[in-house]
Amino acid sequence: MAAQYLWSLLLWAALLPIADIGAQVQGQVGGSVLLVAEHPPSFQVREAIWRSLWPLEELLATSFRGSLETLYHSRFLGRTLLHSNLSLELRPLESGDSGNFSVLLVDTGGRAWTQILQLKVYDAVPRPMVQVFIALSRDAQHPKTCQALLSCWVPNISDITYSWRREGTVDFGIEPHGLFMDGQVLRLSLGPRDQGVAYSCIVSNPVSWDLTTVTPWESCHHEAGKASYKDVLLVVVPVSLLLILAGLLSAWHWGLCAGKKKKDVRADEMATETENTLV
Repeated sequence: MAAQYLWSLLLWAALLPIADIGAQVQGQVGGSVLLVAEHPPSFQVREAIWRSLWPLEELLATSFRGSLETLYHSRFLGRTLLHSNLSLELRPLESGDSGNFSVLLVDTGGRAWTQILQLKVYDAVPRPMVQVFIALSRDAQHPKTCQALLSCWVPNISDITYSWRREGTVDFGIEPHGLFMDGQVLRLSLGPRDQGVAYSCIVSNPVSWDLTTVTPWESCHHEAGKASYKDVLLVVVPVSLLLILAGLLSAWHWGLCAGKKKKDVRADEMATETENTLV
């Protein structure tokens, strides 16, 4: 009898218009989220049915006259908790739990109220990796300055935002003209006054964030006695081209010598055959 009543309510819910579309609910992988069943103040709930609508339509939890049930076969089996206020808690969250959920509420007078909630589950943001690339200045007017590119990156994370912060100053902001690749790369012109200044790359999504802090002037100092990457390219590229050209010339010369040697051998063989014929 209870099963027939449940299926009758489900069929009835399919024919009812949506009364309320709730805001998006956000959660983090490994955490928990509470889907709140909201209804008008005068609405005295007697029955409640929680369902997953997308990507799979599944029955998750029910409440009939005060009896709570969550042991329905679904991908959330063992991860649902129906509270006394008929809000549904999901835990622990998994990356594939994002989707649409609905709750059908029926009051003591037989009125129905349907609510849709959208759940979006995000991965926790890992600590970003920051690389510092340095080009030493060759400007005679600014011999102690260097140009720095700070590259920030996190692996396999979607829906993230990159931002930079200059530490130790009142204004933490970074000028937009120094940012590239949607904020992943920061360009700086550094001098001795920036010796102790640190920069932080902040990576965030709607539910978590993390940062890495570096002091780029230290890289400039370490590179002071070394050639910059531009100088290295100016030497390496021409030498590489010369080596390649020498290899090609050597192969061409070897081919000519091998061909001449074959001709000489063939001429000797023909001379020997001629002598044998005369004899």
